[in-house]
Amino acid sequence: MSMTEGKYTAEFLVSEDEAGLSRENATVTVAATTKLSPGHVLALVGTKYVEYDNAGTDGSQTAVAVLYAEADNTDGGSPADFDRAIVARLAEVRLADLAWFSGASAGDKSAGVADLLAVNIVAR
Repeated sequence: MSMTEGKYTAEFLVSEDEAGLSRENATVTVAATTKLSPGHVLALVGTKYVEYDNAGTDGSQTAVAVLYAEADNTDGGSPADFDRAIVARLAEVRLADLAWFSGASAGDKSAGVADLLAVNIVAR
């Protein structure tokens, strides 16, 4: 029997501001039957964070934060809101540990990394 180990909380994080300015508590909306893992790249739509999608037209096309801990809605039949910590600024993250929307191309990821840099989240 083989087992796959999932991502740990904040595993993607290399460094952050010592004064606690990097993180915020936020509402993250997760689509039905979806699990967002730590390190998932997020966008802000209205007052809620959602999965970043470079093809979006509602604000979801601009990456602005990274999910700190898992938000699991795999059993949900409709979108659900989760209260979670996010990394919103002044941080360094491991590029290889970031999680992206399904089907994200290299160009989508590059655009997301550039967006994150604009809010002082550096992916290496």
